[in-house]
Amino acid sequence: MPVYFTPDLFRFLVRLKRNNNREWFLGHKDEFESVVRQPALKFIEDFALPLRDLSPHLVADARPSRGSLFRIYRDTRFSNDKCPYKTHVAMRFSHRGKDVHSPGFYLHLEPDGCFAASGLWHPEPPTLLKVRSAIVFRPEEWRAVRKLLNWDDATKLSRPPRGFRRDHEFVEDLKLRDLGCAVEFTDKQVCSLKFMSIFTAACRDMSPLAGFLSSAVGLSF
Repeated sequence: MPVYFTPDLFRFLVRLKRNNNREWFLGHKDEFESVVRQPALKFIEDFALPLRDLSPHLVADARPSRGSLFRIYRDTRFSNDKCPYKTHVAMRFSHRGKDVHSPGFYLHLEPDGCFAASGLWHPEPPTLLKVRSAIVFRPEEWRAVRKLLNWDDATKLSRPPRGFRRDHEFVEDLKLRDLGCAVEFTDKQVCSLKFMSIFTAACRDMSPLAGFLSSAVGLSF
């Protein structure tokens, strides 16, 4: 297997964080292409095959735009932070035609903050109701996958949602507004020959939860 990412990726992101302005970025655009964007697109392209084995319904889209790779440009319209560029690299492997909020897989690369994740982050109320209903009506399936939940920053209601019993076995899970799991990586792992296998194994470990959440919201997995 090739090495997709090198320490130059993280060095670039560190420097971008210190010089988060258009003039600096344009002056280092070639470097961005060679150590960040092109390696990420190649990784996405090569992940298509192992992803097919994990779920034929998820997509690894290596198009330069509107594909699996998130844009480096921040949307600053509604943010007090007007820095124009993200200081991390992100990729999504979602259900075809669905956005990042579908329960596929996500890869986040940032100096000393790399991880893979799967789940539902701040889903719309109708989506969350479907998941909660699935937890109630498919308790055995949920019991088998709930141990994977590990999002420490997941938001939670202070009381059970309306229409759900206070004494339900999974009442604490029903209070959750975000449901998902993550696997952390070191920068060294990301830059190793084995990273494709490492990431694939992480996605395989998260697949039972991704499968439950997908079926709960009416998506195949």
